Formats: sequence, structure tokens, C-alpha cells
Amino acid sequence: MGLEPVLAKELTQLGANDVEIGRRMVSFTGDKELMYRANFQLHTAIRILKPIHHFKARSADDVYEEIKKIDWTEYLGTDKTFTVDSVVFSEEFRHSKFVSYKVKDAIVDQFREKTGKRPNISVANPDIRLNMHIAEDKCTLSLDSSGESLHRRGYRQESVEAPLNEVLAAGMILLSGWQGDTDFIDPMCGSGTLIIEAALIARNMAPGLFRKEYAFEKWPDFDADLFDEIYNDESLEREFNHKIYGYDIDMKAVNTARLNVKAAGLSDIISVEQQDFKDFTQPQNKSIIITNPPYGERISTPDLMGTYKMIGERLKHQFKGNDAWVLSYREECFDQIGLKPSIKIPLYNGSLECEFRKYQMFDGKLKDFRSEGGIVKTEEEKRQMAEKHRFKKEREFKKRLEEQEENEEADIRSFTFHRHDLKKDDRQERRGRREGGREEREERRDRKGGYKGGPNKGGHERFDRSGKGRSFGKGKDFGKKRRFDDDED
Repeated sequence: MGLEPVLAKELTQLGANDVEIGRRMVSFTGDKELMYRANFQLHTAIRILKPIHHFKARSADDVYEEIKKIDWTEYLGTDKTFTVDSVVFSEEFRHSKFVSYKVKDAIVDQFREKTGKRPNISVANPDIRLNMHIAEDKCTLSLDSSGESLHRRGYRQESVEAPLNEVLAAGMILLSGWQGDTDFIDPMCGSGTLIIEAALIARNMAPGLFRKEYAFEKWPDFDADLFDEIYNDESLEREFNHKIYGYDIDMKAVNTARLNVKAAGLSDIISVEQQDFKDFTQPQNKSIIITNPPYGERISTPDLMGTYKMIGERLKHQFKGNDAWVLSYREECFDQIGLKPSIKIPLYNGSLECEFRKYQMFDGKLKDFRSEGGIVKTEEEKRQMAEKHRFKKEREFKKRLEEQEENEEADIRSFTFHRHDLKKDDRQERRGRREGGREEREERRDRKGGYKGGPNKGGHERFDRSGKGRSFGKGKDFGKKRRFDDDED
């Protein structure tokens, strides 16, 4: 939520038609190639759904009858597996799982009546994923073309407490307007999500490069040649002539970020070092800061208010002539920064309604800055800030000071951090590409000496889509994939 306009702009640039913004969604039309590209290239989409049936229903029986009208042999066979996810906003349908059961029953009963056999359900690795959306009596049944959420890029090998969602990180960068025209700095980088997403945007690399598979690869009409052509197309990628810097006070976070950067093959443009933000000094080159400091929910510090006061002091005295963007949750945290933002953008980090604020740092007085032609707020930013109902009237965001003061009186040892243990999750090998396409790709890579600072530097090369010859980093076994049981979804 909050990134709908960003996603709409991405879709328009991709060539989508009939782009319309809704609540936590954007609809569009296009052909099969566009659907493949949307999954592969969009930075701010969670999943791409292809509607196959619209209808109205006021009862579970209505849903059942409508689903049975579809000829399911076009999508499924008795030797295939499927699963159904439901999202329901309706007084008539109170339980999404019940809706999923009715859809499943209709499909299974149709096959039994026609063939005497039925397809099975598989939650973990189905051949077909279905999505049922009900808003009051309006129902839409869709094929889920993505499968696993698109925010799970595939480059993250390890994590730290409360990692930032990759889609949110990319959205923050795109909202800032940064396109790789200056240096990029995250002084509190954690596991490196912002700096890696910044590198992908700067080089215009598709986030899907690191993915093992998409749900549409199991569809009966999957065009492997078309997807290989999209996958291997480097024509839109560009050079990046600046630098990306990540810093963190925690050496464990630094090591984690370095591992993830290496897995993404971006070590040549990203530098990660241990440094406390209080020791930050004025960068030599034009730069932008985008950062997501702790805000006392899933992760905190012994002196949260002091941390934000320090952020304001560093920006004021050591970041002159540049722009800084800060995502946080609490009004009192922003108050401690002590600087006037030029724009405030409401964004959700998980279930937390946060704000993303821009601070334009200039040397001297505001009056002098403006007299010299400086622009504090663009016309677009003025328009956005003037929008009615931009923020909720009664926000939990405004009501947290007393609770925070009580927490700060507690000993730091009383803070509980829920560590998400890394677990290996055996994944079925995705379908291999045709042998000729793989050989052509490998030959092209060999001519170029590896992909942009790639294998010889310990970085990634583009996947051989058979799963062979991957190189995310030295000594890694990527036949299996790590799963992170965090709460990013």
C-alpha cells in the first residue's frame, strides 16, 4: 500500500495498456510476453494475476456453480496438482478458507463427473495456483502467474532481524526519483536490501534474474522460447558510473550484507563497511541517502530518541547540498530529527503505517537558498502534499510517545528480538531451457568474459535456466534454496 502509483508507472514504461490504480493493486492489459516481462522486470509488484472468470455470487452455492461452468481441462489434468488462495471482503463470505474449499470442490467434482478421476491438491509446489478475490458480491477467479511472492528475489542468502521487504525498498528508491545519477548511501543498511535494490535500479537489471522459477512455467501454454528470449535480453541494461555505499554499526549485519551483495554479483559497485552513523562525514561526491532506521517495533536501540537526534545532527552538518530520505513509524522519532521535510509519503512497512520523508539539505539560510534558485518542493510534491485524506485522521503513528518512554526505562536486556532461523528448503528443480538456447547464452557470456564483473570476481552470472552452471558466489550450492521464515509478506 502506497506504492500503487509507482507500480502503475513501471507498467506504463513496460508497455502495458489500460493501466488503472486500485487499492493495493494495479490492473492492466497485455499479451503473454507482457505477462512474462511483468513478472521478470517489475520492481514493485508482489504477484501478477491473470483473471479467467468474473461473476457475481451471494452464497457459497453460487460460487460452486459458477466455478463448475469453467472447462477446467484447459488448465488442469488429473495428473496435475493445484491450490486455491482466497481474499475476501464481504458480509456474505466471512471465511476465505471456506471459499477456497468451495472452489476446490467444484473443480474436483467436475473432473470426477467427466473422468472418474480427480487432480490432487498441493500447497507447497502445485502445478497450477488459483486466486479467488471476492469484494461483496463481485468475484474474480485468476491464475497466479508468479507463484512465490515476487519480493523473494533470490539473492538474499542470510538475513538480520526485521529485514526490509525488497519490493518496499525498491518502491522507496523509485519514489525518491533516483535513477543512478549520483552516489547512493544507506548508513544503516542491515542485510543490504536497499543498496542491492538501488544497484538493480541503477543498472536497470531485472529483479527476476535471481529467481528459480515462476508459476507460469508450469502452464500448458508456456512458451519456453519466448521466455528464454526475455530472460537473455541485456539490451536495456546500462552502465553505472557512480558508487553505492552501505554502512552499519553491527559487524554481523555488515558481513550479512556483503554476502548478499556478492550473491547478487554487485560487489564491483557496492561497498559495505562497519561504521556508526554518528561518525558519518560529508561525502566528496553528490549523493543521496535513503535509509530505514530502527523505530522500536520489531527492532530497537537502547536510546531510540537519541538515535534520531543524532541522525538529524549528521544530516544538518555533514550532508549539505544533498537529499536524504528516511522511513520511520513514530512522529516523535521524526520530531527528534529536528529538520523540516519537503514531502511526507505514507507507506506501509508490513502492518505498520509509516511515513517516508524527504529532507533537502542546503548550506545557509532557506531564504538565501531560494534566492539562488534552489527548489525546496517541486510542483508535483506540492500537489501530492495538498491531497485531501492523504493521512488518516487518527493514526496510531501519532500515539506512541508514552509507550516509548516506558520502554526506554527498561533495561536493554528486556528487549526481545525474534530471530528467524535459516532453514534449507529442498526445491524441485525447475524446467530446463532447451539445450541450444543454453549453449547460445553460455557462448555469449564466455565472449564477454563473464557477466559484468561476474564469475571471476566471485559474483553472479545470468542463470542457465536448467539450474546448471549457476554462479552466485564461490563455494555455494544453489541446488537448494534457503527459505526465510520472516513476516515480510
